[in-house]
Amino acid sequence: MRILVADDDHTLCENIAKILKLDFYAVDSVFDGAEAKDLIDYYQYDLLVLDWMMPQALGIEVCRYARSKGFDGGILMLTAKDATENIIEGLDNGADDYMVKPFKMEELRARVRALLRRKNKMLEEEISVGALKLNKNKRTVFIENFEVSLTKNEILLLEYLIENREQVLTHEQMIDYIWDIDDNANTNTLAALIRLVRKKIDMEDEPSYIQSIRGLGYKLRDTDV
Repeated sequence: MRILVADDDHTLCENIAKILKLDFYAVDSVFDGAEAKDLIDYYQYDLLVLDWMMPQALGIEVCRYARSKGFDGGILMLTAKDATENIIEGLDNGADDYMVKPFKMEELRARVRALLRRKNKMLEEEISVGALKLNKNKRTVFIENFEVSLTKNEILLLEYLIENREQVLTHEQMIDYIWDIDDNANTNTLAALIRLVRKKIDMEDEPSYIQSIRGLGYKLRDTDV
């Protein structure tokens, strides 16, 4: 799942991003509405978290812009405005949910989970690929019933490959999905992560689960799913 957080309160914005990253989401954060629009044009997001009052473009304007571009993910509005007419305006312009500041981070996390479920973006609870089993909700990976310990980025890598197991994923697509904008990841970073995951999940005398497609990228090895 990739989430965009836009709020001109730098501290709040960074704290929200930090909390959501701990829940294994890929999170981009910006501090004004114009930047938010630029990223919506470039990346495919599953959820937008938008502050109402932002410079360059209000959150409600970003909300309308995203919907006009065909964005069908969830939109959560954050604002100090708690008047009924403001809530109605937000919902009428494409927002799915509304939180009034100040709020508790645990409630924000719960609202995010609910919106992602509502948009049917979650993988089924458990997916099997050969002897490999991944449970996205529990963040666990098993090989022949033995649990494998993986880092956040290693799990994101496997999730993305499994979600798109019929496709070849380019280096750029994988880097955009796994790392945040400010991480400065590149093809060498991705290759290093691939090596680490292969060491943990591949079985002796068996071809790797992750196939390298020369000049293109990677895909999951064809096997019984």
